[in-house]
Amino acid sequence: MNDEKWEPSNPNDFGRVVVLYGGDSAEREVSLLSGKAVLAALKRSGLDVRGYDLAAGGLTGLEALAPDRVFIALHGRGGEDGTLQGALELLKIPYTGSGVLASALGMDKQRTKQLWHSLELPTPQSITLTPDAEWEQVVECLGLPLVVKPVHEGSTLGISIVDSLDALKSAYQEAARFDAAVMAERFIAGEEYTVSLLGNKVLPAIRVEVPSGFYDYEAKYHSNETLYHIPCGLSDEQERELGQLCRQAFEALGCRGWGRVDVMRDAQGQFWLLEVNTVPGMTDHSLVPQAAAHAGLDFDALVLRILATTLNK
Repeated sequence: MNDEKWEPSNPNDFGRVVVLYGGDSAEREVSLLSGKAVLAALKRSGLDVRGYDLAAGGLTGLEALAPDRVFIALHGRGGEDGTLQGALELLKIPYTGSGVLASALGMDKQRTKQLWHSLELPTPQSITLTPDAEWEQVVECLGLPLVVKPVHEGSTLGISIVDSLDALKSAYQEAARFDAAVMAERFIAGEEYTVSLLGNKVLPAIRVEVPSGFYDYEAKYHSNETLYHIPCGLSDEQERELGQLCRQAFEALGCRGWGRVDVMRDAQGQFWLLEVNTVPGMTDHSLVPQAAAHAGLDFDALVLRILATTLNK
């Protein structure tokens, strides 16, 4: 990231802002935390802001609040899969984050990977799983260990690392509790990195270290043992390479505004794209605020900068 200064936005530019959070997805709990943090930040910045749980009154309740723009803090389906974005487009309300198509693609891990593959961007090989899958062929194709995950879920919900053929079917069943679409992915052993993007800037990369070896829901949102290394330990050249790759991956889907790309680096130093998050968490454990802080942008200023991306919509 360069040394360009962050210019604050005038609170009067935004009009009435509504922070959308909650909803009814499996990520509701995290969304409530993100929304509460964003709402408090905007209040501290002096904006005319309201918080609204979309599960409480739907779009009718949102329209009644007469927002000039919306900060989306809804995670998961119904919040970052393009459906809400489409509704806001019809209502002609500017909103934070990516548009309809990019949001839908970003939420679909399998189609995201197919698009990246078509552009020859590095991402681990994967297979769609079904209840009658030939489990032996899956293992033969991807090897062990492998990763089983719901296609349309976030926050690592329903994800398992499988190290035996016997465990594969039960991992599928666990993932299928969260989503009808399930995939298996080749496991990449190595270091995990996450890169946040804000406007036209790539924020400093973070290397995530988890004592258990698996960055699951507990490690993301509750554990105090998860380590976030920033600086990430890469050389300047390697971090530039990583940032360029993540920007390519982000823009390939048509993403805009802000987001986060998760990556693995194997023992040979090769980076592998895992997924993109178009509405990242904004809790006290979240990664985008940590990266922004290292770049000289505190939480309140970060929230304003994200909201400022709606001013040209």
